[in-house]
Amino acid sequence: MSIDKGTAVTLADSDFAADRRAHDVPSALRDYWNRVRSGDLGALPAILGLAGLVVLFTALRPETFLSERNLANLFTQAMPVTILAMGLVFVLLLGEIDLSAGVASGVCGGVMATLIVDAGQPWYVAVLSAVATGVVIGTAIGWLVSVVRIPSFVVTLALFLGLQGITLRLIGQGGTVPVHDEVIVALANKNMPVWLGWTMAAVCAAGYGGIQLWRWRRQHQRGLASRPVQLVVAQVAVVSLALLGGTYLLSLDRAPSPLITLAGIPWGVPLVGTLLIVATFVLGRTAYGRHLYAIGGNAEAARRAGINVTRLRMSVFMICSGMAALAGIVAASRLNSVTPDAGAGNTLLFAVGAAVIGGTSLFGGRGRARDAVLGGLVVATIENGLGLLGTKAYVQFLITGAVLLLAASIDALARRRRAVTGR
Repeated sequence: MSIDKGTAVTLADSDFAADRRAHDVPSALRDYWNRVRSGDLGALPAILGLAGLVVLFTALRPETFLSERNLANLFTQAMPVTILAMGLVFVLLLGEIDLSAGVASGVCGGVMATLIVDAGQPWYVAVLSAVATGVVIGTAIGWLVSVVRIPSFVVTLALFLGLQGITLRLIGQGGTVPVHDEVIVALANKNMPVWLGWTMAAVCAAGYGGIQLWRWRRQHQRGLASRPVQLVVAQVAVVSLALLGGTYLLSLDRAPSPLITLAGIPWGVPLVGTLLIVATFVLGRTAYGRHLYAIGGNAEAARRAGINVTRLRMSVFMICSGMAALAGIVAASRLNSVTPDAGAGNTLLFAVGAAVIGGTSLFGGRGRARDAVLGGLVVATIENGLGLLGTKAYVQFLITGAVLLLAASIDALARRRRAVTGR
């Protein structure tokens, strides 16, 4: 079969051929700008917002905000909300909501604490029991939503009220269950050895860089559309700099007294990092994750394509409540206790806010695990910075609510823009 010169030129200039060519840096940047203009913002608002908050609070409190001690406190503050928000991302991807996730974390924290204190169980039995309790709660929610077809808002609102009664029954009115187990307390109150922190950071940076370059090389060899290698290297450099820079700051001695040494990465940070890696892999590299995005985009089309919508809808509530259990354990570690109002109040609102601020859509179909981390850092930065400024509580609520409303507005406007541009 022969192809004349004119046909060859036409094929070379076609969109298909253009997709197979690797873009240079200017064209890749233009493509990114076009996606942003069409409403595909991704994590850009969260990154810009976090950078703006850091600059603002550094200018207002230069002597304290970026101190080693406050940065460690900031990471510790962000951990429970970030873990809970990571679980909520799975639910939000389907356009659903779980209003009971916050109080579910309190119930699971209460189960863990009572097993350790009252039943004398070792920490691993208590932790596994707490996570199993979360999975059971999620299974019940998923069954009512997916099989009985009760709207998730109604089901989880009912459990939001009911689960608080269970926590109150476990702990008692006005009571507090102290948590003194060394392993549990270490999650939020102890630090890794400095050498282990550096080793972990170096391994993570090298692993991330290797994976990104290996993916680029495989795409390039197969003639698939790929980013310029310069942008891949730049992304790896930025992530590695963030990892190593954060490790350096946390490895500095932040003890208030010269008689003691306080340095190293909090033990809870590797837990959040591990959950982030697992959730990112599940959502981005498995058929399960692709099916979740398909259901969030169009549930009926996904069902007609052979995807078991009922089973997957149940699974996201199980994952969310399981992650809520881990969030409750970390919160109990941070406070060294569990109270009857654990997980109530603003816990859920901050977690939903973190996911949405990070870039997860409330309308389903768009979101990543990293959104929870970015949004959790934004929420924790607001709370931490306003606390350093001595702002009154009502002002903190107003500002945090305004930030959440702004994030939801950006999400709605971006969705409208994507619909107009056909993306």
